Amino acid sequence: MFEKISFDALKSQVAEQLAADPKLHAMAIAEELGVTEGEVVMAYPEELVVTVAGEKAKQILEDLPSWGPVTTIVHSMGSIFEVKAPFPKGKEARGYYNLMGKAGELHGHLRLDLVTDIALVSKPFMGQESYFIGFFAQDGQCVFKVYLGRDKQRQLFPEQIEKFKQLKQQNLGEK
Repeated sequence: MFEKISFDALKSQVAEQLAADPKLHAMAIAEELGVTEGEVVMAYPEELVVTVAGEKAKQILEDLPSWGPVTTIVHSMGSIFEVKAPFPKGKEARGYYNLMGKAGELHGHLRLDLVTDIALVSKPFMGQESYFIGFFAQDGQCVFKVYLGRDKQRQLFPEQIEKFKQLKQQNLGEK
């Protein structure tokens, strides 16, 4: 089917695809190149992504509830699920990071031990400035993403942009 390519070659191909069409979504590039979404995101040009070791997932998740409303996205077999609400607080128990959302918020049980890579992505989406934190597994599959929230006029919350930029600048043990 598809031949595995080196990271440098992938980085070059991703840059070429984005230069030809900056609006391309990582999933479209992944499909075209025969790789995973995670491989594409990790190969984004440096101005679009900061990568962080997966071991920092809990630290990031513990801070997210203070950010206010965000959009959490989970892809499953071609379907996309979105929750627009503050990210819930969580706690570790029985091998999971358990999300304890209020009514209307996200609930769930995360296997943080399977998160090997985190991407802090600043890339326009659908013609608008966009930021997300992507949590990826060893095989390059996306576990879930958290996009910064928007107000009723579809404007990003400035305080969330600031928190995102601070997160990018923190020494989180970049990969």
